[in-house]
Amino acid sequence: MKDFTFNIPTKIYFGKDNLDKLPEEIKKYGKKVLLVYGKNSIKKIGLYDEIVELFKKNDIKYWEVSGVVPNPRIDKVRKGVEIVKKEKIDFILAVGGGSTIDTAKLIAVASPIEEDPWDIVIRKVTPKKGLPIGTILTLSATGSETNTSSVITNEETGQKLGWASEYAMPKFSFMNPEYTTFVNSYHTAAGTSDIMSHTMENYFSLNDGAYLQDRMAEAILKTCIYYGPIAMKDPDNYEARANLMWAGTWAINGLLDSGKDTAWSVHPMEHELSAKRDITHGVGLAILTPYWLEYSLSEKTEEKIADFGYNVFDIEKGNSKREDAEEAIKALREFFISLGIPKRLRDVDFKEDELRDMAKNCVENRIKPEINGFIHLEEEDVYQIYKMAF
Repeated sequence: MKDFTFNIPTKIYFGKDNLDKLPEEIKKYGKKVLLVYGKNSIKKIGLYDEIVELFKKNDIKYWEVSGVVPNPRIDKVRKGVEIVKKEKIDFILAVGGGSTIDTAKLIAVASPIEEDPWDIVIRKVTPKKGLPIGTILTLSATGSETNTSSVITNEETGQKLGWASEYAMPKFSFMNPEYTTFVNSYHTAAGTSDIMSHTMENYFSLNDGAYLQDRMAEAILKTCIYYGPIAMKDPDNYEARANLMWAGTWAINGLLDSGKDTAWSVHPMEHELSAKRDITHGVGLAILTPYWLEYSLSEKTEEKIADFGYNVFDIEKGNSKREDAEEAIKALREFFISLGIPKRLRDVDFKEDELRDMAKNCVENRIKPEINGFIHLEEEDVYQIYKMAF
């Protein structure tokens, strides 16, 4: 196991009936709030009115950036930064899922600088500070409520890129599983797939000695496999929603990759999909992951993939590690299909003649034109995976 430092400074309020603590938490940092949210879902469930009433009762002034969409856009960030500077706002509250939180994070670290917020995403500017952020989670998927990462789309350049900063870590997160009971079956499936992908990106590494982290990862994966379908069939099932919400947090808060060398492979490949077609992130991940594992399968990797099958899908040991690894990949693909997720890129309107440019963009958008993950990937490798998935 590698040396590591593990720190999650985010205070979590998990469960029902905690929202009355919101003003107390905000006032630790300020009294002028930028409220960032999506479209109308938080209004439909009554959460918006609840928050506004708490603000009024506690003399908290607020301004809004609404209409944040999946695969969040840089234009909303720019609008938020403009409001923050004009009104001298001192706190950002994100209410929603990962897209809303990711938008709030970039607003927070871009507000103190004069440069364009996109310069942070493309690493032309390094944040030196940021406004404090809090979150109220309404979708179990990205884990953005307890980490420093964010992903933003620039429609002008056709790029969807990830970035991270220690100054983007939320100060607190309110996690009430009841807020996710209104999420439809499709987005519950996509969220479950997203959580699983985060876990697998951290899980699939070689010879790192991180036995404990891998067993924790397997527990999160089994939780998703068990509770994902339950939440889809019975949206009001509190235990299903609670377990998925908690799994989403632990999949990507730094625990599973502590002590390991990990470099995510499927996420940068998927970012090209959702940048080009605006498909749901978790759907793209679920399509690509089984093909990435098939491409990665070799004498060097077969043992880890077979272990994944034994410990996550309860596959019985067969005649060889290779056959068992193939069964593991098959089980993963069949699970995603059982959630109603498409199997191939052509099923979500991609054309074969687009794949080469997508592979090129995938590696060019990285600091180095390669992906050093479970296996080493260059442009040709990414192209071959796209072709397999087509």
